[in-house]
Amino acid sequence: MTALPPTVADRTEAELISTIQSHLQPPPDWVVVGIGDDAAVLEPARSRLEVLTVDALVEGVHFDRRFTPPEAIGHRALAVNLSDLAAMGAEPRCALLSMALPASLSLADFERLAAGFGQLAARHRLHLVGGNLTRTPGPMVIDVTVIGAAKRRGVLTRRGARPGDDVYVSGAIGGAAAGLRQLRSEGAGTTLTGPAERYLRPEPRVRLGTLLGRNRAASSCMDLSDGLADGAQQIARQSGVGMIIEAADIPIDAAARARFTADGDDPVLAAVTGGDDYELIFTVRPRLRGRLRTVGRQADTTITRIGVCTPGSAVVLRHGGQDAPMPRGYGHFR
Repeated sequence: MTALPPTVADRTEAELISTIQSHLQPPPDWVVVGIGDDAAVLEPARSRLEVLTVDALVEGVHFDRRFTPPEAIGHRALAVNLSDLAAMGAEPRCALLSMALPASLSLADFERLAAGFGQLAARHRLHLVGGNLTRTPGPMVIDVTVIGAAKRRGVLTRRGARPGDDVYVSGAIGGAAAGLRQLRSEGAGTTLTGPAERYLRPEPRVRLGTLLGRNRAASSCMDLSDGLADGAQQIARQSGVGMIIEAADIPIDAAARARFTADGDDPVLAAVTGGDDYELIFTVRPRLRGRLRTVGRQADTTITRIGVCTPGSAVVLRHGGQDAPMPRGYGHFR
């Protein structure tokens, strides 16, 4: 009889923590007490504010293990938090990782998950300083808290836009939504084309966000976790402005456009309502356009003007020669 592969239930918590540590960089001097104690102890960053964010990924809601590789789960769990820091103009510093794991999770998959997390953390010089592991009879849950740092005058929020400000977006949108469609229809054997990779391994715009904050180039900013439509509406609501978004100017991923069109959907509407792109939407005073161009070059990121802030509160999508209310983005509770 063939023996079943070992699972996380075959190891102690200390052994599983050791597996995670094997994929991490050595802690810096400002981590006074790290993994292995009841709590982490850190030296604060000099002359910086702390910026904290937390996100949970729940199996069956945020990822499907039937077609999401374990390393991509680890990557995504950290990437969504790094994207929040980017939207606030903060540099990543450290993280706490809490995981509720099904007993059936194989040790090989656990190792790959930890590797995906560790690789992205190393790229952004972020240090894991603690967390928690527990067993669950339900779906896998990965909860990550990330702490960043920013100068007081470099913090970005959703509340600073004014009428007349230009609206910009980084990169291209729609790729992740198209990739999720591809993965759902083709399953685990999917060839990882651009859209599928965009969904599985999003790249948070950390450098762009920190440069926007450091150079005070943006008046407001938000990341596109729930779609461009949601981001535009959130900034408009928090800032007390309206917006006109020009559909013809929205940079839509070419492969995503082809996928949406083949599915019989309007590619603009599918792109602006799809989530998981983790690009940045932000507003800029017209007089700072030159400063923004410099930031774009330094960040090596494409930045596209897609609209303008207006008086009032209406968020309008100008599409096909007609103005219509911006559709709703993704929401967990509607």
